[in-house]
Amino acid sequence: SHKSSKREWKPLEDHSCTDVPWLLLFILFCIGMGFICGFSIATGAAARLLSGYDSYGNICGQKNVKVEGIVNSGLDLTHKKYVFFLDPCNIDLVHQKIKSIALCVSACPRKELKTLADIQKFAETNGSTLCSYELQPSEYTTDPRAAKLCPKYPVPESAPIPFFHRCAPVNISCYAKFAEALITFVSDSSVLHRLISGVMTSKEIIMGLCLLSLVLSMILMVIIRYISRVLVCILTILVILGSLGGTGVLWWLYAKQRMSAGALETQIAKDNLQALLIYAIAATVFTVILFLIMLIMRKRVALTIALFHVAGKVFIHLPLLVFQPFWTFFVLILFWAYWITVLLFLGTTGKHPVPNEEGFVEFRMAGPLKYMWWYHVVGLIWISEFILACQQMTVAGAVVTYYFTREKRNLPFTPILGSVNRLVCYHLGTVAKGSFIITLVKIPRMILMYIHTQLKGKENACARCMLKACICCLWCLEKCLTYLNQNAYTATAINSTNFCTSAKDAFVILVENALRVAAINTVGDFMLFLGKVLIVCSTGLAGIMLLNYQRDYTIWVLPLIIVCLFAFLVAHCFLSIYEMVVDVLFLCFAIDTKYNDGSPGREFYMDKVLMEFVENSKKAIKEAGRGGGAEGRELKPMVGADEE
Repeated sequence: SHKSSKREWKPLEDHSCTDVPWLLLFILFCIGMGFICGFSIATGAAARLLSGYDSYGNICGQKNVKVEGIVNSGLDLTHKKYVFFLDPCNIDLVHQKIKSIALCVSACPRKELKTLADIQKFAETNGSTLCSYELQPSEYTTDPRAAKLCPKYPVPESAPIPFFHRCAPVNISCYAKFAEALITFVSDSSVLHRLISGVMTSKEIIMGLCLLSLVLSMILMVIIRYISRVLVCILTILVILGSLGGTGVLWWLYAKQRMSAGALETQIAKDNLQALLIYAIAATVFTVILFLIMLIMRKRVALTIALFHVAGKVFIHLPLLVFQPFWTFFVLILFWAYWITVLLFLGTTGKHPVPNEEGFVEFRMAGPLKYMWWYHVVGLIWISEFILACQQMTVAGAVVTYYFTREKRNLPFTPILGSVNRLVCYHLGTVAKGSFIITLVKIPRMILMYIHTQLKGKENACARCMLKACICCLWCLEKCLTYLNQNAYTATAINSTNFCTSAKDAFVILVENALRVAAINTVGDFMLFLGKVLIVCSTGLAGIMLLNYQRDYTIWVLPLIIVCLFAFLVAHCFLSIYEMVVDVLFLCFAIDTKYNDGSPGREFYMDKVLMEFVENSKKAIKEAGRGGGAEGRELKPMVGADEE
């Protein structure tokens, strides 16, 4: 077994391409995404989206071709560059469109027009006719059709949306329907106005506080290794006090009721007393179990602290790791912007203008092309997951290089660039496969969530409960797979094996160290959560102190919420990288202790802090071995590595 195991883990010795077929599949998929974009532009969707079109199928700002059976189509609208909606506030939330006649006009009404006479005057002075094409400006006040073909007055003051040539009302309260949840809040537009002005007047403070949260996150990354012991102590004390306090209160209540129950021998009093007794006993059992778990886990907490310490050192050696979330975020934003643009194109794609029931033109996709947007949605999930997986692979590669380089002085100049280079040259297929597996779980979950929202209030509670359970199971599966993927990428970075082999190898190691994995994930995650809370609280406190000076003339609830949300997001980005590094280090450590034992020729790669931990464990094993304890047997597969 020993020979085969030596062949299995050869850190960083040879690099080979992994999962090439998956890379080809991913490239084909991306070409398909590009084809959708090209197709929607070719069918005139881009022109329709950017220049806008009226209800009769004419694109504003150009000459148009006549559509059979549609009045007012095929007009020359070269000078009418803006789309104007007769009733811009009539929004259909179900079909996501404005239920109003749209016309092309040469200028948006820059001030409110209260009557038809005002509309007529505006048409005569500015040459911009806001009523339908068949009415002349002179007929606005006399023709009976004007009620239907002219805008609903008062016409709100409008301004063109930059790049999109649509006239949009300047006062936002018109769109209050969009935020249905906020409707009661926003319908009083003075509150909205005060909130927005509050954000505008304190924008310097908001920017400053956002910067502060960034700086605090970076500082925390450096010092968390020194305060990890303190954090564990805080966590332990909180848990002990909480469980003891809860149990104590229940027993005290029981005793008190017991004393006073002598006089009241009613059935209700007896039931209450019995219930309290049951609760108190349950709480006691829970507390005892919790203490036992903490007793078993205390050795493993030492490993968590050691790993946090080493993770801190990793960030000092590889400072560029800190900026990893920024690149990922930047690339994701670019991709999402592209995706939304193409989605908007798809909304206006279609060769054939079709008259709808009101006699206006709609553009619809014909035949199988209707399903293009499904492909587009799958693309959103797969490519986003791919980008996130690339980040995981890059971090894993860099940390593996750090761990398995014996002399830290000999580290390459930038292990991160080396890691990116290896990813691009050898492992893109593995990343594509890993992200595809997550996509396969995510899509059914999203479909179920969509069904769940559609069925609100229509079906029985049982069906709703079943759906919730399915969604929950899929969510758990997704989380487990994400964790396994992360470890599979680490195994790929160490060994250059393909995705399935890596996942299997990593899984075996994780199962062998199940208790340690549990300790690192519970204690470690809680420490990082405390870190996030610390950053959000510090930023919020600074915010309250600063905004307090401005309280006379602004509402500072909204600025504070914005700042705290931003602080949480920043802290989450940074500390998720920290969590990734700890996970990668743990897998490296597990492999190191499994295949090396410190003897000549098989020296450990690990850091001094981890070496101390291993030495202490060995001492514990010897002592437990003398006492014939179970602890010794339990630690053996990990540290006494290669007896087998």
